[in-house]
Amino acid sequence: MKRWIVTLFLISLMGLTGCLEKSENDEAAVEKKDAELEQHIEETIPDEKEEIPQVTKPAVVTIVDPITLEIIHTLSPKELGYETDVEFYKLKLEKIAKELARGTETEQGYDQKMILDKLGEDGQVINGSPLVILKESELVEKILAASISGEDVELPLYVTESNYKTEDIPSLDEVIVASFTTYFNPSDVGRNKNIELSAKALNNVIIGSGDHFSFNTMVGPRTEATGYQPAPEIVNKKLVMGIGGGICQTSSTLFNAVDHVPVNIVERHHHSLSVGYVPQGRDATVSYGTLDFRFQNISGAPLLITTIYGHGVLTVEVRTAKKYEAKL
Repeated sequence: MKRWIVTLFLISLMGLTGCLEKSENDEAAVEKKDAELEQHIEETIPDEKEEIPQVTKPAVVTIVDPITLEIIHTLSPKELGYETDVEFYKLKLEKIAKELARGTETEQGYDQKMILDKLGEDGQVINGSPLVILKESELVEKILAASISGEDVELPLYVTESNYKTEDIPSLDEVIVASFTTYFNPSDVGRNKNIELSAKALNNVIIGSGDHFSFNTMVGPRTEATGYQPAPEIVNKKLVMGIGGGICQTSSTLFNAVDHVPVNIVERHHHSLSVGYVPQGRDATVSYGTLDFRFQNISGAPLLITTIYGHGVLTVEVRTAKKYEAKL
């Protein structure tokens, strides 16, 4: 019996030893496979220290309207030569800025002359529009700064509203501080109509302190569609027929009136021939799109221009509130 137990123990021990040997063999096989897998990974995956090429998109600059937040222009600095010739690139930016500011043959620019407010027949203000300037040099500098990495650039727009106080409106016609009258032939129907229309366009215009006045801007185009008629006008020392002939009498009468108050004459031109309705050298010829009569109100007081058109006579008055009279 004891011999049988010993025999059974020896058989069990031999079986256990066989299991241990098998486990050790399996573990070695697994380790071998792990080593092979690790070697395969090292061979197929680049070393961490090795640089992986990066694909970068070229920088793009977008120009944005700060009012509408719309993208109005997109440019690629690289395509325009930023990386090869900065000076040439800058010239291209200046061209883009100029076109955005002043416009092209097909697109209107951002720059706008001030259209001054007027008083209607009911005494209510007829709103014009502010002076808008796009600073071209500033836009170029902003684009240059954004050209390295590519960014959004807002247009540097500077808006100037007419400088007068709403509470002054009812009293702007209290005192006449300057006035001038010219005369014309009442039988010249076409010329008279042109004087009447241009004078009406200027009547009750409010010129705030510091505001710029432009005759062409306030009167607008002189065309048959706007009611202007053919009449004699001076062109290159000759008297010829032209639509709107005679309105230079309106601009010259205005000049002689405002020249008696503190204004800075920005633009004024003489006729190529003498005119009889103002003294020699006291005229102000105008031509829409070319010659203008412009001035700035530097009096420190708001001014009101009034025009009185009558039978063969035109009077232009400069008025203001009584409290500002001492400044004028």
